[in-house]
Amino acid sequence: MKVTVDTNFLISATQWDYSVAHKLLKKLILSDAEIVTTQDILDETAEVLERDFEYNKNEVKNIIGKILLFAKQIKPKQKIDVIKDDPDDNKIIACAIESSSEYVITYDKHLLKLKEYKGIKIITPEEFNKICY
Repeated sequence: MKVTVDTNFLISATQWDYSVAHKLLKKLILSDAEIVTTQDILDETAEVLERDFEYNKNEVKNIIGKILLFAKQIKPKQKIDVIKDDPDDNKIIACAIESSSEYVITYDKHLLKLKEYKGIKIITPEEFNKICY
């Protein structure tokens, strides 16, 4: 199984040990699911960790390094322009398309509003748990 995860999933999964996202991440890793991300997603995650969690650059580098232990980083070739309300979210869809992900796992309301794009299901960690585990 191949899944694309976005910034809010990565933040929730790495910052709160008892979050649904953290528990799901453990299941994904144990089941050998392919977890996909991009440099843009990692950069946004780093920015949120610094801004909202007040980590210093070295701490952020360590967290991103840990994410790269379980996530495969890809570089999408095409730009996507599907989400008009928050164009920054298009990078998540581009990652999912490029990697042929089956799912996008997110808490982002703009992404969730799509529900599906080109056969890729866009769901919350809670919904993913119900469907797959």
